[in-house]
Amino acid sequence: MNVSTEIREEEPPVLLRRHGETQLIILNRPSKRNALDIPLRNALADAIVQCRDDDTVKAVVITGNGDTFCAGGDLAALTEERRSNFKNRERIKRLHLWCRELINLEKPVIAAVNGFAFGAGFNLALAADFILVTPQTRFSAVFGRIGLVPDLGGFFLLPRIVGLQRAKEIVFTARTVDADEAIRLGIAFAQYPAETLLDEALSLAERFWPASTEAIGLSKTILNQSFNLDQQALADLEAYAQAVVLNSDYHLAAASRFLAKTPLEFNWDKRR
Repeated sequence: MNVSTEIREEEPPVLLRRHGETQLIILNRPSKRNALDIPLRNALADAIVQCRDDDTVKAVVITGNGDTFCAGGDLAALTEERRSNFKNRERIKRLHLWCRELINLEKPVIAAVNGFAFGAGFNLALAADFILVTPQTRFSAVFGRIGLVPDLGGFFLLPRIVGLQRAKEIVFTARTVDADEAIRLGIAFAQYPAETLLDEALSLAERFWPASTEAIGLSKTILNQSFNLDQQALADLEAYAQAVVLNSDYHLAAASRFLAKTPLEFNWDKRR
């Protein structure tokens, strides 16, 4: 599916397309390389909340229209007026309201990263659970090139994926990370040709449809906190989560199928 040939620039800054039980979110400012201006940020925030609140959505795919995933913040918009330190602080804090919702969305989130993901675009991709790339994909914590520090959750996300020392190197140097290195560092989950990237992302999302969204959601929430909590706190969360899902309709139906020696609805290995 070639997104750039099917979508017109005059449409809204974020487009929503349903593919069965997958919600596709498309950043739609291709002439600006999908830079995160205020309308796009607001529309993206609304889309994330919709995905959170819609029980028919079992997985989410985020991609960019055109040959760029997201070039980061809209520098022109950022420099239009000089703001006080406190106004700048509030602007960044507002970013985290929806970024936190995305990171902790209790559904599988897949980023189909076509082309560049720089600055905040890099961190937007890192907020996903799985990042799919093409040979043309490039990442960069580009903030240092213009005397800024990472935003949109970069300080939280990057060290958890690549480790502290490598995160420092990527941030301090503001260098480019290509697709092959992204795979080696664990940033990217898989690499596909550009022409099949979105289809592969949607196919991966579809494989989660038969799963328990509740179990995946609780597992994701606990895993996201696993670097911050001690063993006892994680054990307490585990006990709570397991008690909840043991009484879920999904588990009770799956247990009945298992005991009746009937194939389970969700079996990842069988769908390879």
